[in-house]
Amino acid sequence: MSQYFICNLISMETQLLFISGPEIFIVLIVILLLFGSKKIPEVAKGLGKGLKEFKKATDDIKKEITDNDVVKDVTDIKKNLKG
Repeated sequence: MSQYFICNLISMETQLLFISGPEIFIVLIVILLLFGSKKIPEVAKGLGKGLKEFKKATDDIKKEITDNDVVKDVTDIKKNLKG
């Protein structure tokens, strides 16, 4: 890929990530209209639980990767491939 294309792609991604105050306000109004005031706490609770489980799963994966047995196996495989 050309450098121009990559820079343009990165620029587009950063523009999508930054939204201003009025845009956030409009999104919150749409959410309120879609779910209603009584469902929003339930939806937020579900999202919180989902994020907690996701974080727990990623922490478990990181722990498995950094575990000494895995690191030892990877170094043994590297030695076998080189030698």
